[in-house]
Amino acid sequence: METAEPVGAALRSALDAGGLGAAEIQSFGSAREFVVRARLEGQEGGDADTEATAQAVTRALDEGLGAGRYRIARTEAVGPKVGRELQGKAGMAILFSFVTTLIYLAFRFEWRFGLAAVLATAHDILATVAFIRYLDLEVSLVVVAAVLTVLGYSLNDTIVIFDRVRENLRKYRRQDLLDILNLSVNETLPRTILTGGTTLATALVLSFFAGEVIRPFALVMSFGIIVGTFSSIYVASPLLLWIERHWRGEDAREARLLRPTPGESVPA
Repeated sequence: METAEPVGAALRSALDAGGLGAAEIQSFGSAREFVVRARLEGQEGGDADTEATAQAVTRALDEGLGAGRYRIARTEAVGPKVGRELQGKAGMAILFSFVTTLIYLAFRFEWRFGLAAVLATAHDILATVAFIRYLDLEVSLVVVAAVLTVLGYSLNDTIVIFDRVRENLRKYRRQDLLDILNLSVNETLPRTILTGGTTLATALVLSFFAGEVIRPFALVMSFGIIVGTFSSIYVASPLLLWIERHWRGEDAREARLLRPTPGESVPA
């Protein structure tokens, strides 16, 4: 049986001879299945350009491999317009998640908590986008889904820590906020490490053994889990501390927490 390398070499020779030397060839599925990404010069991604590219690829394969010796399963087009729409919708989804998170945390905790969580998550998204650019991954629906998954994962981890911070603020009313943040991070650290470690192990396995379609998702998830776990511990809490001290929120919180609730006495 022929391996993927000789078949791929034959495809490359046929496309080069047909004037499609810039086409990308990737193994997909079995050793005899390939994805060919090609574009004719001067095209802008319209339906007519897509049909012209498909015809050019077909002619090159007919001449190089022989008609009837291959089968084109499907033809898809991703032009600049589609790419812009995809990026725009992904940006709107990220922005919407930031706004809803800020509103939720401002209602459930305080606006300072929400701002710290959003800034920490923005750090994760920027780092993940830089990772995608560094690996030159195609910004497909799978990659966008991975970025949004990283966003939700990072936010969830940060909210868990902030929830413990809120509990400890009520429990240790006279302690400094820095001590409470350290205590809260240490108390939730086993949960953070175990959750991140098990998810990371799964994503790493997919990165090595998954197919070409899932591998970009797994790579982005692996990096995002590492960055998200790091930011939940080392970025979100310091940001909250800085915001509290910058806007004098710590004094206001202390005064509010020291105010006795009905049936409760203030500790001496």
